[in-house]
Amino acid sequence: MSPTGVLPAQALRQLIAQGAIGADPAILPAQIQPASLDLRLGRVAYRVRASFLAGQGRSVAERIAEFEMHRMDLTEGAVLEKGCVYVIPLMEHLALPPGITAVANAKSSTGRLDLLTRTITDGGVEFDRIPEGYTGPLYAEVCPRSFSVLARAGQRLNQIRLRAGQAVLSDADLATLNAAEPLVNGTAVISEGLGFSVDLRPAEGDLVGYRAKPHTGVIDLDRIGHYPAAEFWEEVRTREGRIILDPGAFYILVSREAVTIPPDYAAEMAPYLAMVGEFRVHYAGFFDPGFGHSDAGGAGSRGVLEVRCHEAPFVLEHGQIVGRLVYERMSERPETLYGTGIASNYQGQGLKLSKHFRA
Repeated sequence: MSPTGVLPAQALRQLIAQGAIGADPAILPAQIQPASLDLRLGRVAYRVRASFLAGQGRSVAERIAEFEMHRMDLTEGAVLEKGCVYVIPLMEHLALPPGITAVANAKSSTGRLDLLTRTITDGGVEFDRIPEGYTGPLYAEVCPRSFSVLARAGQRLNQIRLRAGQAVLSDADLATLNAAEPLVNGTAVISEGLGFSVDLRPAEGDLVGYRAKPHTGVIDLDRIGHYPAAEFWEEVRTREGRIILDPGAFYILVSREAVTIPPDYAAEMAPYLAMVGEFRVHYAGFFDPGFGHSDAGGAGSRGVLEVRCHEAPFVLEHGQIVGRLVYERMSERPETLYGTGIASNYQGQGLKLSKHFRA
C-alpha cells in the first residue's frame, strides 16, 4: 500500500512508465516538477461561446461541437483574444489507478498574466478536479482576462498534482510543524490553514503593486524578459497602508509574510473566506516542496497575490488576511526541490510580475 500524500517527481515518473500518465508526443523531463506535472497545449484551439463543464456521461468533444464558433491551428502560433473563451485539447492523457486522484491549477506565470486557465475532463462536474479511475483526455479552458496572448502548441499553462488519499494537515498538526520549523517570518495565523495577508507598507519606498492597463499589445508567451513592464502595467503606490481597488481591474500585490514549504510538504493557496470583500484573490496556486526553504536556496519567499475587484470599489488595508495556505504531506520527499537546479523562476521572490516582463 503506497503512503498517502502528494506524489513527488519520482512517483510521477513511475506512473508515466506504467502508462497511467501518457502523452503524444512523449512527456519531456522538464515537465516534471518536484510535486506536479506541467501540461502542454495541443495543436488546435476551439473558440467557444461560453465556459462549460462536460457533465456526467458526456464528453468534452461533444460539448465543443455544441458551442464551437471557430478553431485555430496552434502549430505556428495563434492569438487568444482578451475576453474570449477557448478550449484546447492537451497533449497529456490519464488512466488513473484506484486511490489516485488529481487536482489541476494554472502555473504561476499564467496567473500573473491574468490568464484564467482551468482543466476540464470527460464526464467532469468540477473544474480542476479529476477523480480516481479517470481514463481519458485532458483539456484546458483558457480565457485571457487582461491581455491577449500569442499561444503555441507545446506551451505549458497549467499543471496537475496527484495524490494518494488525503494528507491535509489539521490546524493542530500545522501548529506543531510551525513550532518545529517556522513557516512564516512572523506570527503564524492558523485557521483552516496558514493565513496570508497583504503587504501595503513596504520596508522601502511606496511601490505596493501593479495594475493591468486596459489597452495593450499582444504578449507572446515564449518571450521571456522581453516586454517593458510600463507598457502593460501601472504602478500602484501608497504611503497610507491602503489602496482602493477599482471594479473590474486586475492587480498584482504581494503577501506580507515570507513563507516556507518544508521538503516533506506541499501547499495550495485557498480562499480565507468565501467572501472577504468585493474582490477575489486568485487563490488556486501550487507551492512546491522547498519553496522559500533554506535547503533549496530560499530564505522565505513572499506569495504573489493576483487580485480582481468585483462590483464595487473596495478599500484593501495593510495586513488584511486575503488567503490561506493549506499544507499537505508528501507521500515521500521529492528527489529535487523547488529552486534547486531546476531553474525555478520565483524562489526568494518579493513583489514580482511574470517572467515575460522587464523593468
